[in-house]
Amino acid sequence: MKPKYIALIPAAGVGARMAASIPKQYLDLAGKSVLQRTVDCFLSSQQIDHIFVVVSAEDAFIDAALVANEKLTILNGGGETRRDTVQNGLEIIRKYSHYQDHDWVLVHDAARPGLTPDLVNKLIEAIGDDVNGGILALPVVDTVKRQTEKTLETIDRTQLWLAQTPQMFRLDMLIRALEMAIEVTDESSAMEALGYRPKLVEGTMRNRKLTVPEDLEFLQLIYKDL
Repeated sequence: MKPKYIALIPAAGVGARMAASIPKQYLDLAGKSVLQRTVDCFLSSQQIDHIFVVVSAEDAFIDAALVANEKLTILNGGGETRRDTVQNGLEIIRKYSHYQDHDWVLVHDAARPGLTPDLVNKLIEAIGDDVNGGILALPVVDTVKRQTEKTLETIDRTQLWLAQTPQMFRLDMLIRALEMAIEVTDESSAMEALGYRPKLVEGTMRNRKLTVPEDLEFLQLIYKDL
């Protein structure tokens, strides 16, 4: 059967570096929550069959932050870490939904609202049926320094990339990878630990992650005329 594409958005974090009164995925971005802007991208992509948002059981903001949609499901499976949240969401999807092990999962940060349907399609088309999967990423263009207590050195940037999301892998393979790799900060790292080599697909600066207040100012510029 032809595989389907589903989006999984972990949204159980609090975003402490934003120093905001609410989790950063619920901040206002030109009249909508950051999370709604993120979800809207996948709703606009014809290739995405369904979107799953994973939140913590005690989340008090989700109901007001998202507009209900038949292609959207909220899962109360948030964990202590991003890895735990993603793994819990995948297990729920595998157990209770009609999706199969060969279907593709696009894991995307809740606080990357600058993603576009074109970028989603670019990732899907670039990976095709490659078992290694792949991620959006940006080649490093700035000079990179590494500092220790006693030294300062310049690092060769020619082979360096900044990982973004979505990160796209087969459902069964990603579950297995996360079960095996406990200390990882993204899904690609888990796949790499099993010996796979995810493809790097060039993204854009607008797909930056909302981490500090300056990032919100940048994203506001993108959406101010919409």
